[in-house]
Amino acid sequence: MSRKKIIFILPILIVAVIFAASSCQKLNVSQLKANHHFSKANNHFTESQYRQAIEEYEKALEYNPDLTLAYRFLGESYKNQYRAGDESPINLERAEKAIENLKLALEKEPTNIQIVHSLGDMYDRMRGFEDAEGMFLRVLELDPTNMENYYVVAGFYNRYAGENEEIHKKAEEMYLRRIELDPQNPQGYAYAAQFYDNIRPIPDFDKAYAMHNMNLGMKPDDALILFTIGVNRFNKAYRLQNRLSKQERIALSDESEQTLLKSAEIDPNYPDTFAYINLLYRNVHSHLYPERSERFIREADNYMERYNQVRKRQLDRLKLEEELKKGQEER
Repeated sequence: MSRKKIIFILPILIVAVIFAASSCQKLNVSQLKANHHFSKANNHFTESQYRQAIEEYEKALEYNPDLTLAYRFLGESYKNQYRAGDESPINLERAEKAIENLKLALEKEPTNIQIVHSLGDMYDRMRGFEDAEGMFLRVLELDPTNMENYYVVAGFYNRYAGENEEIHKKAEEMYLRRIELDPQNPQGYAYAAQFYDNIRPIPDFDKAYAMHNMNLGMKPDDALILFTIGVNRFNKAYRLQNRLSKQERIALSDESEQTLLKSAEIDPNYPDTFAYINLLYRNVHSHLYPERSERFIREADNYMERYNQVRKRQLDRLKLEEELKKGQEER
């Protein structure tokens, strides 16, 4: 290469180097400013100061549009300001901004389960069933081995189950799928039993009962499981009294009594057990056995008194624990 050509190229290279250095410097300054505003935003978010957090996250994104976490927590900030059921323009704008920014965050991190779940939860708050369902099912696809995810999806369906028989079946299938994947875990049966017991307007008492008994088979001396079985049998005998024969109601009330008494024997410090024995004697036994009605009413009164005593001790203990905790904090 001739000396003349070298002299001609050299200034161009110098300008290019200076421009690149200047661009890097500007980039570094922008990143520093973005991180500064992002840090301030995080502090506001932690303190639940969402309006201030929004301002700082937006400034951070002005300096660094690729800051994924800023999109995510900007969306979370708008989401925390949103109030379900409020149709005012400002509230609807918050919902729109929350979804917009969470979707932008998800575009950058499509396998981030926390973002997927948060977006599903936002759609759920807005009663956008189909969009929310898509997100919650995506959580299962991304992490199928996490058993808690099945409860999240089942719980989502359960919130809409009263509105649609098909959705009710989806909720039930999800609880049963959870059991199928981990049949030795008693928690699955407990959640399914709770689902059946809480069906409105009339619970599916017998399916709940079957799940409670599966749970009891794994933990035969669990006072709480025995209590729930006793309550289940009492509720069926009491709420379906006009649909059941006397013999059916007697069988139900007898089992309720046996399980509630056994629960009280194992754990005499749980007050609700005594409350339900009171209800059983007062509202079922006294009607099934009218010749012994006065006796059952007296027994009901005795168990109600025991409930009051145990409940008082429980409240006194909680009060003492709070006082001790307060004293330790003041030291």
